[in-house]
Amino acid sequence: MKWSFTFPQGFNKALALSYDDGQIHDRRLVEILNRHGLKGTFHLNSGSLSSKGFVEREEVASLYKGHEISAHGVSHAWLSHLSDDLAVSEILEDRRALESLAGYPVRGMSYAFGSYALDAPKKLKILGIEYARTVAATHSFAVPANFLTWHPTCHHNDRLMEMAENFINLPAYARLAIFYVWGHSYEFNGDGNWDLIEGFASKMEGAQGVWKATSIEIARYIAAARSLVTSVNGDIAHNPAGISLWIEAAGEIRCIAPGGTIIL
Repeated sequence: MKWSFTFPQGFNKALALSYDDGQIHDRRLVEILNRHGLKGTFHLNSGSLSSKGFVEREEVASLYKGHEISAHGVSHAWLSHLSDDLAVSEILEDRRALESLAGYPVRGMSYAFGSYALDAPKKLKILGIEYARTVAATHSFAVPANFLTWHPTCHHNDRLMEMAENFINLPAYARLAIFYVWGHSYEFNGDGNWDLIEGFASKMEGAQGVWKATSIEIARYIAAARSLVTSVNGDIAHNPAGISLWIEAAGEIRCIAPGGTIIL
């Protein structure tokens, strides 16, 4: 093939931060991310909002502005323990409540406790979920085969700065590398290590060629890339998706607009 995909603007790397539960410590985490120009995905249990220790319903839209609001189940239930009808309710009712607060469709989630049944991806797709994050660390930066079982690179307490250094120093030929970090904001408070995320955010702010994105932005970009239609020779490319795609061909970064066709 005479060309290769990149992330938007020709970047070859993407960083996403994924945090669960919606406890009040999200306020401090959001402030840190905003200050360093990073984006987060915040998976909320709508049934816990406005209760002790959790963010208020009324602040959800403003607090997470510029980030992504995502589902985590109404009651943080173990999905693998639920009947089909209860699992559907756990997800759809969470989506319904969060969408009324966010003002946009909520199409992502993380599995509460990292728990899911083997047939979960098929069911989630029917329920309108485009990606679902697990808690199984890969310690790699590979694009997931299936975004409905999206395994993160690592938890923030799991060699975070070492992984950051590895990510920044990936060889030039690396393509579509994703650094996906997960955790809970309350852990920084409980562990007394807010300096960890401060140091990480500062380091990643200065990293060159890194797309700072939400989980849904990455999942949708890869889905769009996978939908690209090419000629047999690979020298004609048509983008049927609703977002722009970026490629590198002969050392040149080129953008394929939605519905566009280019000759390579």
